[in-house]
Amino acid sequence: MIFRRETPQITNEGGLWDESKKLYRYLGAEPRENSRDWTFPKGTRIRFAHLQMENDVHSWQGAQIAYIGFDELTHFTRYQFFYMLSRNRSTSGVRPYVRATCNPDPESWVYDLIGWWIGEDGYPIPERSGVVRWFQRIDDTLYWGDTPDDLYESVKDRVDLDDFAPTSLTFIPARLEDNPALIKADPDYRAKLLALDAVERDRLLGGNWKTKPAPGLYFRREWFEIVDAADVPASAKRVRWWDLAATEPGPENRDPDWTVGALLAEHDGRYWIVDIQRFRKSTGTRDTLMQQTAQIDGVALEQGVEQEPGSAGKAVVEYLARTVFKGHKFTGIPSTGDKVTRAGPFSSACEKHLVRLVRGEWNRDFLYEAERFPSAGTHDDQIDACSGAFAKLGGRRNGLSFGSVSRR
Repeated sequence: MIFRRETPQITNEGGLWDESKKLYRYLGAEPRENSRDWTFPKGTRIRFAHLQMENDVHSWQGAQIAYIGFDELTHFTRYQFFYMLSRNRSTSGVRPYVRATCNPDPESWVYDLIGWWIGEDGYPIPERSGVVRWFQRIDDTLYWGDTPDDLYESVKDRVDLDDFAPTSLTFIPARLEDNPALIKADPDYRAKLLALDAVERDRLLGGNWKTKPAPGLYFRREWFEIVDAADVPASAKRVRWWDLAATEPGPENRDPDWTVGALLAEHDGRYWIVDIQRFRKSTGTRDTLMQQTAQIDGVALEQGVEQEPGSAGKAVVEYLARTVFKGHKFTGIPSTGDKVTRAGPFSSACEKHLVRLVRGEWNRDFLYEAERFPSAGTHDDQIDACSGAFAKLGGRRNGLSFGSVSRR
């Protein structure tokens, strides 16, 4: 068995099933598309399946699986992994074994599992690559030893000798340079990884298991050149994107979120933040100020807003289209992913000095917020609005689905 967390990850173009076709058919195996499995001449069978829900593992009760593969282990839960280890057994003559691939994720339980192989700087320790260690799980705690004898010494007071069952584990790090076939087939892949934001780049290209979102990693003041409005090309595409809030400061909430409308322009792959409107008002006053802003911008300028999930979000977009932005080109786009993920492409462009600020009173507040993103307890409304505008103008469309509600 080879598992992915969800079925589309198996069947997507270039996914596991497509890759298996490049290998197994040359070994005489016969595929069955409907069940996503291959049968080899001597009867051996490899099947691809999902474990989308945590309890899906229970459908494998009683199974004997000689080989279990997890593609992107960090997508699975700790419970799923250890439960499926109990299914890794066989009387077929093949010694049971498990293999897993993964990308660095410091928030995943996998980091704790392979922590011995990772250095203080977050990068794998070269001399520990491929070194085999032994563990046993007792009362949901993992005990480790360099050898089975070492492990027994650490657990002999917790487990009877008859129940002592050490399991071996090793970790072998790999980087892009270790995959010359991929580099040859897609020479531009490295450039695509370099285009990621600083956090994802350090994880996926550098292999760092400790990099986390932190202030100063996504945006830095020195990345932004301040220019005059006249420097923005007249032919640049423009859009104003709104991040909505509807609360005024008061005794119970002295520092609520802001409603922000960010006007961005794009020309020849370069971007300008032309203007940011920012206020904290109740719904009625907020809508009036948004409408006034749209009237000043003119009907030729597209207005857009992130659509919150569910029917309520759709209703808000429909209401704004009928009232606040009536007569304007207006788009509501459902969001996917968290704020940090959606800000990633915008961050990458800023780091490459592709984004400039048009001189204005709002510059100081924007830079203050940007440098602190994504700190807990600080506002991120301006970054949210800019990320949406950036994506709509054709920046990396990461995290936004471009099926939309659009009205004139």
